[in-house]
Order: sequence, then structure tokens, then C-alpha cells
Amino acid sequence: MNEIKNLEDVKKLTTEFLNTLKPAKDEKDCYTAEVKVLDYYELGCVVTNMLKLCILALEHEEHKISETRKDQSINVALMLEVVLQLFPLDEFEFLSEIKQLV
Repeated sequence: MNEIKNLEDVKKLTTEFLNTLKPAKDEKDCYTAEVKVLDYYELGCVVTNMLKLCILALEHEEHKISETRKDQSINVALMLEVVLQLFPLDEFEFLSEIKQLV
């Protein structure tokens, strides 16, 4: 009987805390994670900054990003905001709750 109570508690905690990943509508065993942006321009900035960061990591030379773009800097704050949105803090809280149950 105690195991049934624990299972019910785990199901309740799962519903409450596991919400970073949502099932994809048209693909089985696939999930989506949401990133909130203000508008298309901010979305474009996020994507281009990620690409710039990858280029820098691969080439180790900032001047090689693009000679034609006037804004060659990487908006690190924007990248960190996206990472924070994707960080599954609720899931970590869930794991703490599960640890207390077990």
C-alpha cells in the first residue's frame, strides 16, 4: 500500500515539475523545448549569435566571423538568457523531491 502512495506521489510530482520538454505534435518519441523571444528580430539575433559563437569556437579568431557585417560582436547576455530559458530547473527540483520520497 505504501508503494501505491509513493507511485501516486511520483505521478503528481511528474505533472507538477516535468514541463520543460513537451511532446512533439507530429513525431513519436520526440520533444520540443520552448524559447521565448520578443519578435522575429530577437529570434534572428539569437540564431546569428549562436552561429558566431560556434564559428569562434572552431576558428579561434574573432575577425573571421564576417568581414561584411558591421556588428561582429556576440551578444553574450542574449545567449545566456536563452540558456536560462532552456535550463530545466523544475526537473532538478523534481529530482530532489523524488530523492526525499525514496
